[in-house]
Amino acid sequence: MTKVQRTFKLSRELSDDELKRIAHIHAVYGMFAARLIPGGELFIEYDASRLSAKEVEGTLEENGIPLA
Repeated sequence: MTKVQRTFKLSRELSDDELKRIAHIHAVYGMFAARLIPGGELFIEYDASRLSAKEVEGTLEENGIPLA
């Protein structure tokens, strides 16, 4: 297992529905944590032996998270 921590810039403030989706992102295989950081960023911790950075980004976009 290779834990990676990465932050993503958000393009706008999140809606209540988007916040709920982030709360459940850890249910995706290989995702460990997701939390908002003040200043419009999203912190993600994931297993790089299971997911690539592109797959993590794609998963966020598929779940409607507005990345910058």
